Amino acid sequence: MKICFIMYPWERVEAETDTTLRLVHECFARQHTVAIATLQNLTIRDNTASAFCDVISKKTKQTDNIISFYRNTVFRRCLLPLAGFDAIIMRANPPLDTLALNFLDSVRDDTFIMNDIDGLRVANNKLYTASFNDAASEFIPATHVSKNREYLERIFDESDCEKMILKPLDGFGGRGVIVVEKNARQSFKSLLEFYIGGDSNGQNGNYVILQDYVPGAEQGDVRILMLNGEPIGAMRRIPADGDVRSNVHAGGRVVKHKLTEQERKLCRLIGPKLVRDGLYFTGIDVIGEKLLEINVLSPGGITRINKLNRVKLQGQVIDFVESVVSAKELVRNRKSQFRQVIEDADAV
Repeated sequence: MKICFIMYPWERVEAETDTTLRLVHECFARQHTVAIATLQNLTIRDNTASAFCDVISKKTKQTDNIISFYRNTVFRRCLLPLAGFDAIIMRANPPLDTLALNFLDSVRDDTFIMNDIDGLRVANNKLYTASFNDAASEFIPATHVSKNREYLERIFDESDCEKMILKPLDGFGGRGVIVVEKNARQSFKSLLEFYIGGDSNGQNGNYVILQDYVPGAEQGDVRILMLNGEPIGAMRRIPADGDVRSNVHAGGRVVKHKLTEQERKLCRLIGPKLVRDGLYFTGIDVIGEKLLEINVLSPGGITRINKLNRVKLQGQVIDFVESVVSAKELVRNRKSQFRQVIEDADAV
């Protein structure tokens, strides 16, 4: 197969832990043609969507040592038509450049894109969890999104919770996530001014999320990796002392985790919609068996889950990509055969 990873720059890869690197290595180990490009390298040439790609050269040595593979990968730069790839694997970091996705619209019928660009458009921010039907808040904590400061102050005052979570709508990696407590009410207004910005009515300001604090958050969250609507691995992330954020990049640590029945029920609830939206490989963050976020751009965790459970999840992901490409190729071949039968009949 010919596979293109649209990702962050290669030099920013953290070789010891990077999930994308494990996927790239798995494809190369299976002797697929592998190219990488960034969203900034997408272009149009002669009305054809293309990309300036770094193709992994056959001179690169096959090795099971992924860090050595990363350090010694040999590339050759080419301008390549995107429709020529069997699969495009989207691994760009947030925030999403939605304009850049338009370059891919013309190739989606020719090439399998994971995750689907329409799915990325609708799910690339934290509003996506509101699209799941959970009016009773069984799986999703009560969530409020606005840039109206007076409204958010009223929500905070009326809440039965003694503390709530405040975070930017477009944040990632745990950045900007804070706990606000009722006994610090006098600071809440200034926090909103800082997070929202703009004028007093929120004009030109930023949306923020105000969410019920889920008991047990201080003990960390659970990252669950979903593939084709099913959980394939999980880990618990424990925050550093004195920090509410569980993200490893924010100083947290990881431990082995076995999904509870309620967490499996949550996966069954959201899995079908993820698949319908073309979000085949995602990472969901769960606290107290409630869904906090769905990561659709470049969900991580494969390396750490592999180590905790002695598995190789990148193999399952690439198995899935190969199966989809194979099925699409079978459909194309059958269509071609059927067209030939019709042409032969017309020629008699």
